[in-house]
Amino acid sequence: MKTKLMIGAAALLGFALLSQQLSASQGVDVKQAHNMVTSQGALLLDVREPSEFAAIHASSAKLIPLGEVGLRLKEIEAYKDKPVAVICRSGRRSAKAVALLQEAGFTQAVNVQGGTNAWEQAGLEVIKQQ
Repeated sequence: MKTKLMIGAAALLGFALLSQQLSASQGVDVKQAHNMVTSQGALLLDVREPSEFAAIHASSAKLIPLGEVGLRLKEIEAYKDKPVAVICRSGRRSAKAVALLQEAGFTQAVNVQGGTNAWEQAGLEVIKQQ
């Protein structure tokens, strides 16, 4: 009986983690993210590496690399109950970051689908290294 209970609890936990990861991977397109930033005062959080950010980034983005997100939550604490649009190059790292933020209690964190690539292709403002 204990074994069945443990297996059931493990399965439930696995399902919860999977559904959280799936919801983190879904998100908003770049135009919706841009609107969140300009109309709702959302934080645009770029989770790429500094060299990637230096090469090109959305003009309003704040850089916190994915590997540092958990360590630097205090810097973005003011956005815990506000919109946070998380962006990377293509949308994969940002989905992981959204899951981390959600675990930390950020209630309105969303993944920007297509990332900086899609942001630039949509003609939205970027800063490029010369």
